[in-house]
Amino acid sequence: MSGTVILSEGEEFDYVIQEVSKYINLYVMAFEKEERSITRLEKRENMYGGNGTVYMIQMFDQEELANNRLAAYMVLLNKGDESGFHTHNLRNEEELYVVVHGTGEYRERTGTDGPIRKKTLQKGDITAISSIGYHSVENTGDEPLLMFVITTNNP
Repeated sequence: MSGTVILSEGEEFDYVIQEVSKYINLYVMAFEKEERSITRLEKRENMYGGNGTVYMIQMFDQEELANNRLAAYMVLLNKGDESGFHTHNLRNEEELYVVVHGTGEYRERTGTDGPIRKKTLQKGDITAISSIGYHSVENTGDEPLLMFVITTNNP
């Protein structure tokens, strides 16, 4: 994965949150914690060799996640932004994408050279990838593609 930058509040941070807030309410109620918004915003240029920028809006601190490594909104603001092919094999993780806004193309394959299966994504669609699979996603629409991503912690 190419460089991850944690954005502090500033023009870019504010712009991303403002754009996302047009479509969803960034709200968290973690067990026995005060209600709140996000924990941090990460900017990932050319994520896993993909084009453009992916923003990860982290909704939880690590100690708040039960049996999950990640629970965040993946934001692809512009048409053509994508997360390139990657796998969670080394960590033996599985991953779910829940599309909450926009349209995109989801791609998956077994191994680095397997045939690619493609699916057009839209609001309400859910994908699941096993630890042996490779997957990528691209914003193919004219509005932001917003997905809630859950990555498991498998022993």
